[in-house]
Amino acid sequence: MSRFSNLEFGGEAEGRPRVQGGACDAEHHVAEAQGAFEQADFEAALRAYAKALEFNPKNATAWTGQVRALIELGEFAEASLWADKAMEQFPCEPELLAAKAVALARDGDLDGAIAFSDSSVSERGDSPYVWLARGDVLLARQERRAEFCFEKAMLLAAKDWFITWLAARIRAFHKQFSLALKLTRQALELKPDHAVLWFLAGSCQRELGLMGAAQNSFRQAIELNPRGHEARVALGELSQTSLGRRLGGWWKRHFCK
Repeated sequence: MSRFSNLEFGGEAEGRPRVQGGACDAEHHVAEAQGAFEQADFEAALRAYAKALEFNPKNATAWTGQVRALIELGEFAEASLWADKAMEQFPCEPELLAAKAVALARDGDLDGAIAFSDSSVSERGDSPYVWLARGDVLLARQERRAEFCFEKAMLLAAKDWFITWLAARIRAFHKQFSLALKLTRQALELKPDHAVLWFLAGSCQRELGLMGAAQNSFRQAIELNPRGHEARVALGELSQTSLGRRLGGWWKRHFCK
């Protein structure tokens, strides 16, 4: 079933009456969504943003947040479609335009992506996310100007672990694991007790072949969040890989002389 069955299109959700409430109720759910997003629970963030729109369908942050959550879930076509619907109400919202640009770039429409990115910057585009999104688009286009965009975002959000983590996730998506790991370590200096950061560090270390370091990072993530399923799965797979390599080495030493 499409995730759109859980989203709000304005008017009424499919088969569900509008919930009566006010801006305070919407902001509560937006805060809840942000908390879920920071835990990399993008499904929960998506639901919370949808709930916010039930109370206030004019909340631009919630509309944009749903697009960004869909992007993180890898639903690029749906994210782009949702952005189109949101822009019917907010055609000049910088972060919404930026999110639309990312959705297009990750779905392969690089020309459309840069056009929306240009628009997001021109529309008071001074938020860190606008510049992260532009860096994302330029990386997809393999343009060196991407570096300036990441530097700009970091400058606008100095000592902000969340923005640094988002930048690391973008680098990792584009398989720039060394740069992603560097950014993740910077985020960990700001928030060392956050399991999500340790998980990303472990994921990058695994991709770079740093298996021992990856195991330590995944263990740290589990210690900080014992219910973290992804870290447990990753650690288990890594342990099996390490065991397989040791057994393979033993077999070669004893039977392949």
